[in-house]
Amino acid sequence: MNPDLLSATQSSEKNAASLPLTLHWIFTGIFLVTVGLVGYEVWSGSLLPRKAGNLQALLLISATASTLTSLWRRLPGQNVLLAAAIIAVLGGAVQTLGVLASIPFGPFIYTGSAGAQLFHTLPWTIPLLWVVVILNSRGVARLMMRPWRKMRTYGFWVIGLTAVLSVIFDLGLEPFATRVRHFWLWDQTRLPLDWYGAPITNFAGWFVTALMIMAFVSPSLVNKQPSRKSWPNFHPLFVWALLNLLFVASFVHNQDAGSPGAIARQLWAAAGFSAVATVTVVIFAVRGARW
Repeated sequence: MNPDLLSATQSSEKNAASLPLTLHWIFTGIFLVTVGLVGYEVWSGSLLPRKAGNLQALLLISATASTLTSLWRRLPGQNVLLAAAIIAVLGGAVQTLGVLASIPFGPFIYTGSAGAQLFHTLPWTIPLLWVVVILNSRGVARLMMRPWRKMRTYGFWVIGLTAVLSVIFDLGLEPFATRVRHFWLWDQTRLPLDWYGAPITNFAGWFVTALMIMAFVSPSLVNKQPSRKSWPNFHPLFVWALLNLLFVASFVHNQDAGSPGAIARQLWAAAGFSAVATVTVVIFAVRGARW
């Protein structure tokens, strides 16, 4: 091969490989700045609702972009886009069914705070939310299961643990979305148990939906050309934990509840659960990654 052509080819491959890393750091930086701004907003209550809505949209977009570019560093771009499309379509379809038929989550309606609605039914933010939750929960599950990655049933354990972590995330999301930000409202049901208005069927629905999505998306997330040394990827844990801690901060200092001490009266259970769950998951994920 012509040396000049070989050099040009190698340079092109190097530039192509550096693009995912560059974009990843850019979007992760935007995500971090936005988390800080949203955290300041929920703590001080100093921003107008319109600006707060813009920040929340930017938080979701940057979290999605940071998550996808992190995957792009390890998988071909077409696989990442296919996985995101599958999750967004399936998650959006199930949420639309939930709005129209109250299946599988229970009766609820979206408010204008959740964002502009597609076909007057589904806020545009919801498919992105599913992408962030599923991909980062899967990444955390892989860290936790890393010591057993050579087991034949490893893939099934990752799928099941991803669904569990998605439900844990939703247990923090629900009080944030309904009591702090009013993204959606739950109608009363005859079920005796609920979590800040969300019926128990909601979490069963999240678990089943996450399992279904993982069953369809997992083949596109398999690296067909794995490297000899697969280093643990802590980015999913970083995003998953940071968002949960943002929920905790909003519970501790909930302006909508009327005082900074709202945790003692309304959201103490949500704050306590999210804090303990986040710390526990981080410990097990780091422990698993070190093996």
